[in-house]
Amino acid sequence: MMTMGSASVPTSSDFMLRINCPCCGVRDYTEFRYGGDASKPRPPHGEPDMRAWHDYVFLFDNPKGPHREFWQHVLGCRQWLILERNTATNEPGVARLPREWRTR
Repeated sequence: MMTMGSASVPTSSDFMLRINCPCCGVRDYTEFRYGGDASKPRPPHGEPDMRAWHDYVFLFDNPKGPHREFWQHVLGCRQWLILERNTATNEPGVARLPREWRTR
């Protein structure tokens, strides 16, 4: 927040999504690449049904509220993460490596 006279003016860092990478710590979202819905089951490798792949890649919900998403830390450790994020408020929650979600 920047102060100009008696008024406070929000700066871009006041609204920036900050992701807590489990390997690198808290970073700006600009270091990451969004990778899609982490709650949607992927078709098995070798699945011959093109409709299943089409639906997985191109059809998606636009949920409002808590949601799990894939993000890759492309300008850091290059790890893929699953981030819990509230899409209504853009507040990030817990970020974990995908292998850690499977064991819970």
